[in-house]
Amino acid sequence: MPSTHDKEKPWDTGDIDKWKIEEFKAEDNKAGALTEESSFATLFPKYRETYLREAWPLITRTLEKHHIACTLDLVEGSMTVRTTRKTYDPAAILNARDLIKLLARSVPVSQAIKILEDGVACDIIKIGNLVRNKERFVKRRQRILGPGGSTLKALELLTGCYILVQGGTVAAMGGYKGLKEVRRVVEGCMDNIHPIYHIKELMIKRELQKDPELVNENWDRFLPQFKKRTLSKRKKPLKITDKSKKTYTPFPPAPEKSKIDLQIESGEYFLSKQSKERAARQEREEKRKERKEDKKKEREKDFVPPLEAGDHKKDKKRKHEGETREERKARKEEKRRRKATKT
Repeated sequence: MPSTHDKEKPWDTGDIDKWKIEEFKAEDNKAGALTEESSFATLFPKYRETYLREAWPLITRTLEKHHIACTLDLVEGSMTVRTTRKTYDPAAILNARDLIKLLARSVPVSQAIKILEDGVACDIIKIGNLVRNKERFVKRRQRILGPGGSTLKALELLTGCYILVQGGTVAAMGGYKGLKEVRRVVEGCMDNIHPIYHIKELMIKRELQKDPELVNENWDRFLPQFKKRTLSKRKKPLKITDKSKKTYTPFPPAPEKSKIDLQIESGEYFLSKQSKERAARQEREEKRKERKEDKKKEREKDFVPPLEAGDHKKDKKRKHEGETREERKARKEEKRRRKATKT
């Protein structure tokens, strides 16, 4: 908000960044040393023990610059940070707390110590309890990484954050605005919304920010609108029978006949083992002969000659071959009678 005071302010020039966070120094703490000791502790998994033991001297030296003491307990498997009498920055202990949290979540030391800088925050997103099915959880977590880590790299470039997917958590480091986007993408991915949709949206927003005319306008008209398909969760049967046409009967339907029942009805059940084998062999032989005949007819189809002009009359003659005189006379009489009824 611009000042309404008419007095000139020669020190207030346009090149001053009023939102810049100045570094907190010892002289800025007017109240002096902290009256109470604050401490935070966190557990770490067994597989991190060797790495933390090797990297602990570097962590100790880094925290000593901010006058924070740290302890590594390998028996309990815990890391502890606490303030000292020389600590002047009240926010330093909170940054140290975030540091040990990130180290416990497999973030490398070289990356984790950046949390002590101003303007860098962290967010540990718990995704383990968002999906019940284990297989589905693994597939959706893999979507965050993408093929060859390409999706994760795209998210890091667009949000300006460091992202690490480890077990049931996603650790992110960066600016507050970027962390908000990362959380939205990760939780959306666990809710079955593919990260590529959010990546497209972030790319469009990034391009719109470069245009000075559209910076202060509403961007909804430029952003893609992805409609969520709400499919019916109720499973329908393959064949739906119309029950309205059937008459109601209080009795249940008759049970289906078992294999033994069918054998008793056909009489096969009472046959001896040799008779059953003979019957089965005979049935197979009959089926084999049928198949052989069908194949033979199929092969001979190509060799059947086409019908010619006089073939139809020959067929008729062949049809009435072997007739007696009385049968022929009766047939002709029937033909004559039909012709008379037509006229």
